[in-house]
Amino acid sequence: MARNKYPEETRQLILDVSTKLFFEKGYDETSLQDIIARLGGMTKGAIYHHFRSKEEILIAVVDRMSEMNNIAMARLRDDDSLTGKQKLEKMFSDSLTDSKQKDMFAVTPNLMENPKLLVYYIKMVAYTIVPDYIVPVIQQGVKDGSIKTDYPEELADMIMFLTDVWINPIIFQISDKQMINRVMLVNDMLKTYDIELISQEMISVMNEYRKVTDK
Repeated sequence: MARNKYPEETRQLILDVSTKLFFEKGYDETSLQDIIARLGGMTKGAIYHHFRSKEEILIAVVDRMSEMNNIAMARLRDDDSLTGKQKLEKMFSDSLTDSKQKDMFAVTPNLMENPKLLVYYIKMVAYTIVPDYIVPVIQQGVKDGSIKTDYPEELADMIMFLTDVWINPIIFQISDKQMINRVMLVNDMLKTYDIELISQEMISVMNEYRKVTDK
């Protein structure tokens, strides 16, 4: 068999086709055979050359969707015109209203039913999002006086696990009322640190995402 001269193009094609199928059929209802059929002649071996499983394909799809959000968070983190508190609150509001966010909720299955994906997601939050973006802005907030805490790293962990895990509809399938109650409790807890993280408008957006995840 001839060696693929354009491996990155092939990889991106697999991701493009898989993304469309995940939107159309849902992740759980899309099989590798569905992906192969839509690729028009590509063999299963060619797919396995790039991805070991359907889970790996989904991870790559979500990573690709997340790239622009990570760039935006890095830009905010490094913006000298904002306080640490302003950066933190804007990171959350911007990430919720990002055009790719709803797409990510649409393609991602319930993580409670997909343990490997859940572990990958939690590791991404714990080992990338928290140390690279959240901890630095909280540390700045402590320094400039806009955030009051003696434990910036632990506060960063708490915020992300409450917001990205406990009230995340791709992990916990909860009602509108439960979502509102959890958000209000998080807001009440964060008032101790002079942080108002989730506005009423953001709650409405989060409930829209919750409805998208009802599969």
